[in-house]
Amino acid sequence: MRIIALVTQKGGSGKSTIASSLAVAAAETGERVIVVDMDPQASLTRWAKVREEKNIGVTTFTPGKLASAVAAMEKAGVTTVIIDTPGTDSPASQAAMKVADICIIPARPNVFDLWASETTRKQLRALRREYAFLLNQCPPAQQSARVEQGAKALEAMGGLLNPMIASRVDYQEASRLGLGVTELHPSSEAAEEIRKLWSSLKRRVGKSTPARRAA
Repeated sequence: MRIIALVTQKGGSGKSTIASSLAVAAAETGERVIVVDMDPQASLTRWAKVREEKNIGVTTFTPGKLASAVAAMEKAGVTTVIIDTPGTDSPASQAAMKVADICIIPARPNVFDLWASETTRKQLRALRREYAFLLNQCPPAQQSARVEQGAKALEAMGGLLNPMIASRVDYQEASRLGLGVTELHPSSEAAEEIRKLWSSLKRRVGKSTPARRAA
């Protein structure tokens, strides 16, 4: 079972939006997916309520119960767990970091997100957890220099996931309708980005084992 957590100490980085579309993309490849919504804003819980398809479970746990809940999911045959966390340092974020096989740190290409990313990276290094940055909500091509600067800054701090995620209306529209972008417009650029992101994560994480997560 793969456990992927989206963590950062900066609100507005797009964690919930990425988590929902990533969960759908994983389910479309045959994964049995559970999303754990640990963000007090409960965006993914609301997303699940408007979603007609029930192929993705969305649940929540207190930080103290997360590890045992994840173990129970694995025994039940779940193959992918995606955890959404608050945009602050919190017990929920810490619990997610500890159980995850990989933590995705989403960041927009601006200095405030990059500063917050460095803080999150330091925490993950202290916990000896695997992590990777994801450059999200990238502006149009005419501002590509800013995106390039952001990418270089994140690469200097650690691994950077590909592809970078552009700022597209499809992401917000899919979230509003309880969908992933691969369901909203399957042939769109946004859908292709998310499919590539899931493929990249799947290759990187592989299938984890309880012993690996406990390490």
